[in-house]
Amino acid sequence: MPNTSKTRRATAVTKLLGAIPNRLQLAGGWIDQPFVSKFNPKPPGSMVVVQIEPNFRPMNRSGIASSTRVFAMDLWNGRLPRRPKETLVRELYYAENTYKAMPSGSQDMIGIIYPGINRLDYDIAHEGGVFPAHIESCTSPRIARWLERVLHLIPVEPRPEGYNPLEQKKLEPYLVQRLGQSGKDCFDAIAKMDVAALGKALNLSLKCWDTMLPLSMRHTVVKLDLIELAQAYQQQYYGATYSGPGGGYLIVVSDEIVPGSFTVNIRTGE
Repeated sequence: MPNTSKTRRATAVTKLLGAIPNRLQLAGGWIDQPFVSKFNPKPPGSMVVVQIEPNFRPMNRSGIASSTRVFAMDLWNGRLPRRPKETLVRELYYAENTYKAMPSGSQDMIGIIYPGINRLDYDIAHEGGVFPAHIESCTSPRIARWLERVLHLIPVEPRPEGYNPLEQKKLEPYLVQRLGQSGKDCFDAIAKMDVAALGKALNLSLKCWDTMLPLSMRHTVVKLDLIELAQAYQQQYYGATYSGPGGGYLIVVSDEIVPGSFTVNIRTGE
């Protein structure tokens, strides 16, 4: 029998926060930016985004596309329209990015609009790398429930003011290729429900971030040693990465409880 008081609380929270989902990126982030994907010698490169229920209020500037969600809430009055997902992605992308000098990547919009677990394949030859050449989606409830059990989020800290991850770049083709491969490996691991392979893919993605964009994790305005923290969890669990560059949430892959963490609910339906 359902816990009616718990159901009421969940409904009240959802009413307050709005019905539009949040999104979580797991591996391959930055490959959705054309200035990165253009260096990929073997496109497409992939990244993985997961649509999650908006049943908690994420930290601002934490890599969970909260600013994109704000645009979506205003644009669509708090609820995703029942129109083709491809159309909604473009509508939201241009609504947010029209006047931006540095546009948000389209993975932010896709993660909010596409249910389930999604592999986004980016190729600079396709629409200049702005939108993915292909999206592979998994909406299996069984796989989603498994992923919910092995992903553990630890709040760390939001990106500080004055943070700019692009002040130094080392966009070597072999690094960009490995970044794109981490997204493919991540999606394959999830499809097979292979916790060890999932952790390995997240570790690779974070290593690529740290090498390609050295200040993305080690900027002078970031006082915490983010890489040291992640490596400690990588040594104790299957893997760990961050919800976004500069901090946010540490995402730990484990089939056991991780102290101080919380789990997310993956939305698989429309």
